[in-house]
Formats: sequence, C-alpha cells, structure tokens
Amino acid sequence: MRTLTQQLTQYAAYHRDRRNIATHFIGIPMIVLALAVLLSRPVFSFSALPFALPFTLSPAWVLFVAATVYYLVLDVPLGVMMAMVSVLCVACGQWLAAQATLPWLASGIGLFVVGWVFQFIGHVAYEHRKPAFVDDVIGLLIGPLFVLAEALFGFGWRPTLREAIEAEVGPTRINADRAAY
Repeated sequence: MRTLTQQLTQYAAYHRDRRNIATHFIGIPMIVLALAVLLSRPVFSFSALPFALPFTLSPAWVLFVAATVYYLVLDVPLGVMMAMVSVLCVACGQWLAAQATLPWLASGIGLFVVGWVFQFIGHVAYEHRKPAFVDDVIGLLIGPLFVLAEALFGFGWRPTLREAIEAEVGPTRINADRAAY
C-alpha cells in the first residue's frame, strides 16, 4: 500500500494550477456532501441484543466509515480530521434524506452535478490535464484528503509533507502554457 506522501504526491501531480485547486475546494466538498445526501436513504434498523436500543445504518455510513478507516491507515491525525468532516457530512446528509423525496433528490443530485462541473472546469480551463481518477480510481478517495491537506498546508501544517510533495511534482503555479490534455 502506498504511503500518505505517495498518495498525495500522485494526486498533486494532476493538480498544480492554483485555479484548478480552487475549483476543487468547491467541487469536492459538494460531491462528498452529495454522496452523503444520496446514500443516506435507505436506512436499515438493527438491534444487536433484545434489550439494546436499535441503531440505524445507511449506505452513507458504510461508505464514510470505510473511507475513514483507509484515511486512518494512511495517517492518524489527518484521518481523525477526515472523520470529523465525514460525521458532519453524514449528519447533513441524514437531515436532507429525512425531507420529502423532491428536496432530498434535488439537493443530492444538484450538489453532485454542480460539484463535477467545478471539477471539470478546473481541469479543462486551468490544468489542461485529465483528472487523477482517470488513471487511478483511488484518486476518487484521495481527492477529499488532498483538499483537506491543501487547506491545512495553508495554515502551515506539516511543512515537511508539503515540501516532500513539491520536491516530486513542483510547487503550485498559474498555468500559462497549455499542456496536452
């Protein structure tokens, strides 16, 4: 399994233009929230023991817990922060899923579509390079981690990690030349 530095470096190689990264700061959270919304239905109720309170489980919880376990394996502090983000997303998703069908679907599908529009605008208009997940599907899982790490780098978090990534792929830039898509 690749390390956190290797995963973020591979993803960062597809994201060096700051304008593209900015579109990802909008698009990726929208997509993640959309998944939480859309996967919060259906809900399955379970009761482990006859005297225990039943608990509910949705596909959203399964997806977000699995992703969080992967993030924790990569890096505990970053995984804990992603867990907090995940809990907020699933809580919001559950609230929207409890609404009538039209608002639930409109919000989930709307967030998903608009989020992907931002993603592709960033890659077509600024990066001039295909998205990372086209070459490695794990990029779909690393994208949210990349956005969180980039935000934290802006606050001076883990400068050695940022330096290791930039040593491999270079610093972010405004892309003046049109690289091959």
